[in-house]
Amino acid sequence: MTESFVIVGDGIAGSSAAETLREEATDADITVLTDEGEALYNRILIKEYAKGKLPEAPISIHDEDWYADRDIDLELDTYVTEVRPDDGEVETHGGEVYEFDKLLLAVGGTPNQLPVDNSDADGVHHFWTFQDARRINESASQADEGVIVGAGLLGIDLAAVCGAQGVEGKYLMRGDCWWRYALSEEGAEIMHDAMRDKGVEPVFQSGVDHFETDEDGNVTAAVDPNGDRYECDFAGVAIGLDRNTELLESLDVEIDGGIVTDEYMQTSHPDVFAAGDITQFHDVILGEQAQNGAWGSAKEQGAIAAKNMLDHGTEQFEWVTSYSITHFDFPFLSFGHPTLGDDHVERKYSDTEWRRLAIKDGRIVGGVLIGDLAPQSGYKELMRERVDVTGQEEALLREEFSADDVKTEQAVEN
Repeated sequence: MTESFVIVGDGIAGSSAAETLREEATDADITVLTDEGEALYNRILIKEYAKGKLPEAPISIHDEDWYADRDIDLELDTYVTEVRPDDGEVETHGGEVYEFDKLLLAVGGTPNQLPVDNSDADGVHHFWTFQDARRINESASQADEGVIVGAGLLGIDLAAVCGAQGVEGKYLMRGDCWWRYALSEEGAEIMHDAMRDKGVEPVFQSGVDHFETDEDGNVTAAVDPNGDRYECDFAGVAIGLDRNTELLESLDVEIDGGIVTDEYMQTSHPDVFAAGDITQFHDVILGEQAQNGAWGSAKEQGAIAAKNMLDHGTEQFEWVTSYSITHFDFPFLSFGHPTLGDDHVERKYSDTEWRRLAIKDGRIVGGVLIGDLAPQSGYKELMRERVDVTGQEEALLREEFSADDVKTEQAVEN
């Protein structure tokens, strides 16, 4: 009997799942439903397009023919309105019903809106889809002054857009430094200086109380909670994602800030799996539930989910994710879960080189590298092998770091 699989979402998680299903189940019926109007594109490169550094051509990964060639039914501009797993059905906004034996939810998230007046004004942008990037590129290319809100990994992309497009920017941050949950002020100051070099000034202990607009509804200024006013004709907001769980309200699966899955990407319903940003998955390395929608992680989750949907055993998702930034003259990389941990060790090696490791229960759970990224493979090795690094701070922070040295010294001490 031919198996039927439905995938909701055509980001890298959904597309990876579809590709894996087709490779391992040549006769299966596979349907991909997506609310976007275009097939899979590179979410990493859209930031370079928004900066005006790349044309559209390199951004696309799969066109519609890619799916057709693999006998995968791709339905664009299609909104799933109801999921009925006990009946093996999903229904779309147009009333179409798709039957499935196994369902994968890879629906991602939607950027959070600032809960302030005029946050929907023309010129206020959120950055998530290719269409967002097109609007940002056009708006920033015509702007003179910009404001950025959201001191995290997405916010810095918007700051980089201002720098690349020649927009004089103010980066409004609530705390004393950028990405304050993962960096100390010493490490963050390297990033602050890099922003200033691009024409974007960090403003600390700030934020947005409300936006001002002209009579046509175009943004003209941001006013922070201190009453300070920053004129702008471009504003970028990146304050996190609202996971797209609304279609699951009537679905009997566990939700806790995302769809809860085990290490096999299976939800509490045996026929429903989830992958990508939407998931609150069991991280076997961390030993607890975690959420991480980085590109590599989402791609691997999609492939693992597909294999387990096919009942080819129980393959665990075990992955140390990475996220890199290439906006500046030096590289930046975070890995694992750098905002977690009950302890941290860090060291600055030069004006553009710094490391910080997050440690929990004696094990590395994540970190941030600025400048020299070579140590990442060793740190990830220690994470994957669950090595106890208690008392090994000096070895961990040596400029010529070696995972083998840490393991050897730990063995000697024990």
